[in-house]
Amino acid sequence: MPCVGLIVNDGKDLAVKTADVIQSRLEAAGTSVLRVSSSGGMVGFANPDHQLRSRGFSACVPASFHPDMSLAVVLGGDGTVLSAARQTAPIGVPILTVNTGHLGFLAEAYLSELDGAMEQLLTGRWTVEERTMLIVSVMRGDQRRWEVLCLNEMALHREPLTSMCHFEIAIGRHVPVDISADGVILSTPTGSTAYALSAGGPVITPDCPVLQLTPIAPHSLASRALVFSDQEPVTVFPATPERLMMVVDGSAGCYVWPEDRVLIRRSPHPARFVRLQDHEFFQVLRNKLGWGLPHVAKPDNGEFGGRDGPGPGAGARL
Repeated sequence: MPCVGLIVNDGKDLAVKTADVIQSRLEAAGTSVLRVSSSGGMVGFANPDHQLRSRGFSACVPASFHPDMSLAVVLGGDGTVLSAARQTAPIGVPILTVNTGHLGFLAEAYLSELDGAMEQLLTGRWTVEERTMLIVSVMRGDQRRWEVLCLNEMALHREPLTSMCHFEIAIGRHVPVDISADGVILSTPTGSTAYALSAGGPVITPDCPVLQLTPIAPHSLASRALVFSDQEPVTVFPATPERLMMVVDGSAGCYVWPEDRVLIRRSPHPARFVRLQDHEFFQVLRNKLGWGLPHVAKPDNGEFGGRDGPGPGAGARL
């Protein structure tokens, strides 16, 4: 009997109701369903006064999940997808993301398309796209104090985010560099459209085997985003006497003390996304972030009013 996982943001009524519908349909088709909460992938923030989470990134995988599962259906918004990636990547299970949230940048299907998506799943008409994930570890000497998988980015900054910090950053075998900024972001191509984009970094297409280092509000005209091979491990040494806060994918993190270092390396376990059709990344950028939209209205089969409308000045440059 085929087996499918169901990862649900059980704090959202719409996600729970949709999960009930999907589970009923899968079971009626003879498919076994393993249902879990997406909260298992939300690592949370470690308390510096207590033992940090040191079990490794595989601790997020639900006990009932196994590598022989066909796939897992994820119901929620982008935050739920980030959590689900931690729950499935270590065992290689692909995920179909169904958006029940807001932006849905990582969504493959929407509720209005659910019937068609379920039919494709049950008939095996889908492919898999792999996305780079990172292993983020907080080290003190040879001791691993905290570790988690990351799909978007790792951000390291002071608390609160209003004071300049100093970071010494070593990328692979290259000479370490010193950056003075409010913080630094280390992101994957998937994360280039998240926090790194807001900090002024470039958009990177998902198929590029690179990572991106972006300073947050750097105190130098020469400090700009850097893109480099994802085969290079990155070590960040906080050169600031106060503790810093590290945030991973917006839902996990811990304090980093002056005697710690943050080690970031490409994970051997990519996130695997189910694709129901050809994934056109530029179209996603256009629809979700407005990239490449024309700034001058042009006649197009009456969509903008045709040659006789709209009125004069409607296409003028601002």
